[in-house]
Amino acid sequence: MKQTLPLLLSIAVCALPAQAAAQTPNYPDKPIRILVPFTPGGSTDILARMIGQKLQEAWGQQVIADNRPGANGVVAADIAAKANPDGHTLMFVAIGHAINPLLQKNLPYDADKAFTAVSLTAILPQMLALNPKVNAANLRDLLAMAKGPKPVNYATGGIGSSQHLATELLAHMAKVKMNHIPYKGGNQGLLDVIAGHVDFTITTALTVVPHVQAKRVRALAVSTAKRLDVAPDVPTMAEAGVPGYESVAWYGMVAPAGIPPNVLDKLAAETVRATHSADMKAALIKQGAIPVGNTPKEFTSFIRNERAKYAKVIQEAGIKAE
Repeated sequence: MKQTLPLLLSIAVCALPAQAAAQTPNYPDKPIRILVPFTPGGSTDILARMIGQKLQEAWGQQVIADNRPGANGVVAADIAAKANPDGHTLMFVAIGHAINPLLQKNLPYDADKAFTAVSLTAILPQMLALNPKVNAANLRDLLAMAKGPKPVNYATGGIGSSQHLATELLAHMAKVKMNHIPYKGGNQGLLDVIAGHVDFTITTALTVVPHVQAKRVRALAVSTAKRLDVAPDVPTMAEAGVPGYESVAWYGMVAPAGIPPNVLDKLAAETVRATHSADMKAALIKQGAIPVGNTPKEFTSFIRNERAKYAKVIQEAGIKAE
């Protein structure tokens, strides 16, 4: 016993620094890296940098946006999943984070266990933009056309994008088939709708509204459950003939699994505070986004619900990652 007790005390004393480090009471005590799964300049990158700037101002630690595009977010997610879960490596995510497990069978991480949700930052309403020469006065007409002999073509920013999922959800709920024309991100799909090469696209409302006002496209419906202030005359999908429809682009923050609870609480609280600050809200609205800023528990539930919403759609449409 005389030999055992000192040994146990020695082990306990050695364990104290590790336990204290796990709690990281002085978080953050070094620069923070936010992994961004897409190239600079897009909505995900812009919003990640907005949040990063707010965290930097609040904590006095440098926050670095690290763009790691590839495989619809999988490249960045793999790095995040394997990072030290001390709160100094984070990841800003979009809808691909929720649906990649449905598109790709052999992910290099367990999507259900590798991450901890922090907060949903914002949602982006989308709008169905139709080429004016297409002979459809409303959404019901367009869906009726899709049941006819001539294919109806739609453009998106790529397979698995929010545009793609929003349109396939529409087709699924309306029980129609439409022809997908994927583009490599950006607004080229919308430009081709304007040019008459493609019939329609569902993309962010802020992008569509100026073209509606210039009469380059016609807006048939918005993807949200409620009408938008920027386009009060445009009906929701539900009002236009597809009851229960709702689909939005969204953005939020996650961390590697195992992040200490006190660090998660501090990070989530500051992220929510940043999201609801006056200048951040104004900047989000300018980007066409609706600020959210919810809790880790709420964001976890949101991600699960998004995956469940699109699981049957992806299966029936046979959508697979590029």
